[in-house]
Amino acid sequence: MKKYQLKNIDCASCAAKIEDSLSKMPEVKFVSVNFANSTLQIDAPDIEEVKQKIKEIEPEVEVVETTEEIFAIQKFAMKAELSENKKELFKIVLTLLLLAGGMIFEKEIHNTPYHLAEYLVFISAYLLSGWGVLSGAVKSIVKGKVFNEHFLMTIATLGALAIDEMAEAVAVMLFYVVGELFQDIAVNRSRKSVKALLEIRPDYANVKINGDVKRVSPTEVHPGQIIVVKPGEKIPLDGNIIEGNSFVDTSALTGESVPLSVKEKETVLAGMINKSGLLTIEVTKEFGESSISKILELVENASSKKAETEKFITTFARYYTPVVVFGALLLAVIPPLFFAGQTFTDLPTGQAGWIYRALVVLVISCPCALVISIPLGYFGGIGGASRKGILVKGSNYLDALTKIKTVVFDKTGTLTKGEFKVAEIVSANGFKEEEILKYAAYAEANSSHPIAKSIQDAYENKINQSEISEVNEISGHGIKAIVNSDEIMVGNDKLLHKENIEHNKCDIEGTVVHVAINKKYAGYIVISDSLKDEAVETITELNKLKVNTVMLTGDNKSAAEAFAKKLGIKEFYSELLPENKVEHIEKLLSSTKDGKVAFVGDGINDAPVIARADVGIAMGALGSDAAVETADIVLMTDSPMQVVKSIEVAKRTRTIVWQNIMFAMGVKLFFILLGAFGIATMWEAVFGDMGVAIIAILNAMRVMR
Repeated sequence: MKKYQLKNIDCASCAAKIEDSLSKMPEVKFVSVNFANSTLQIDAPDIEEVKQKIKEIEPEVEVVETTEEIFAIQKFAMKAELSENKKELFKIVLTLLLLAGGMIFEKEIHNTPYHLAEYLVFISAYLLSGWGVLSGAVKSIVKGKVFNEHFLMTIATLGALAIDEMAEAVAVMLFYVVGELFQDIAVNRSRKSVKALLEIRPDYANVKINGDVKRVSPTEVHPGQIIVVKPGEKIPLDGNIIEGNSFVDTSALTGESVPLSVKEKETVLAGMINKSGLLTIEVTKEFGESSISKILELVENASSKKAETEKFITTFARYYTPVVVFGALLLAVIPPLFFAGQTFTDLPTGQAGWIYRALVVLVISCPCALVISIPLGYFGGIGGASRKGILVKGSNYLDALTKIKTVVFDKTGTLTKGEFKVAEIVSANGFKEEEILKYAAYAEANSSHPIAKSIQDAYENKINQSEISEVNEISGHGIKAIVNSDEIMVGNDKLLHKENIEHNKCDIEGTVVHVAINKKYAGYIVISDSLKDEAVETITELNKLKVNTVMLTGDNKSAAEAFAKKLGIKEFYSELLPENKVEHIEKLLSSTKDGKVAFVGDGINDAPVIARADVGIAMGALGSDAAVETADIVLMTDSPMQVVKSIEVAKRTRTIVWQNIMFAMGVKLFFILLGAFGIATMWEAVFGDMGVAIIAILNAMRVMR
């Protein structure tokens, strides 16, 4: 799968035509054309054939391959757009002046048999404003692509000229061009909202080589090299701080405005901005694998996974335009031929003739409002979410979020901080607390599990690895190890029952690690964890949205019950292995008939469950490769409230999209009826077409805020 930039693609229907044509090529396995950010994503063996096909469909469109050229285009596109907008504005003003002059001529000399000046002025204004539309229609017809908005506008305005409605013909073409300009501005603004992310793409890295600092491109730096980041500079690559401390601005990555304090041995990510001290960093990832590269790729590729609404509108527009053209033709021809007193030109009653009515219907029926505003709405939703630190991998997932009926949370690291600490040591059978802690630390010495780390931290003393042998991990139970010839067992209550070790208590509140020495119960260690600050509020807000909440955890039942009670979660399942979590998700999927099930995990050890859910959400997993690859939605901060925000963004996006669909269809149908009955003129038709398109686009842009 490769991605290319498309230069000079200036209309949504053109993008849809390119995608449709390429998808029919037998060698193309996948294709997605994103009009909003002018990109082509395609899986095809021969890009030259693809380029040739695009040239046949849209000769002006160019395919750009190299990363450097793509970035240059994106970086300098705004200057070209501004220059183009100035040209269009000049043409519009000049056309307005000519139109006004023509209308004066029309009023002054219309009753005379010779009004060449009127024709000269109106035809000049018409060609000035509509040349691009006329040439576009001719090119499309030559290529056999007849039915598009250029064709509709050309037929309608040439027809108006033919029946001597010159002022209205110029006005229709003028306002069409004005509408196109507004559309371009709106689309470019939405592009800027997402391409603003490109501003956080680091331009250079200061590499330290043999004591000297050299400025190079981030793509030339490799893991293990040392870079220096001065105050005010962007951190160009992911790495670990080996010298210095500072505050870094993480807002570009996480949406959080409060600077983060960082010091030696801590990890920093590409895209963060160094605010104060000098930092020396050891690079851990290539630039292409860095966090900022993943974010840019996710946001830019999101539109390749289209929502069903987008797919429907694209298909609808393809069949809608020919139907409208033939419908208008029948409207112009049938009444005068088959009904008495009806004529092609003005009727005896003073009403407009049927040709004029058909032309009005053609102008009103252009599908621009739908073809542009719907994808723009979803694109804006994805862009707006990314600025809040929510990465949505496709508009189909935005739609899925609106149908969420159940959200399943992993407990540790998702609803709780995952910062385990030894809170209490309870001894039994004559063993000492220090002895229990020491043996537990030795048994867990080679484990990276958070609970094991908390025991190691509590022990504080140095562990002599030579004293440890035969370490065996018993999945879902604990660890068995030989320490100084003593057999040590560290784990949960199930481990004690499995090994037939006598003990007094089974259900102890909290997270508990039992310790047995030489098959004799020595006591237990209580490990404490705490809820995240917004965890309770998150569950409350989800309940308000009428979303069911479920908690899954590997903790024992008493610890799980205590946390569920604090959170207000009624349904929870404890003592689960990863495969058990998948089983529970599958049960929920089968029982949730009228909605979707989302799973929220920390993205590291929950990958199977995240992949199995209708919507997989990885939280606080910016640096986790597993999360970015597996999840449908990546929350770049540790706040569970981001789940609520993502649902709210999705619902707001869908509401705006459907507002546009209902508004555009309703207004167009209303004006088509007015036009067919001879009530609406070309002037109303212009509003019915471009006015609706502009309003729909402006409405779609609201979602970005």
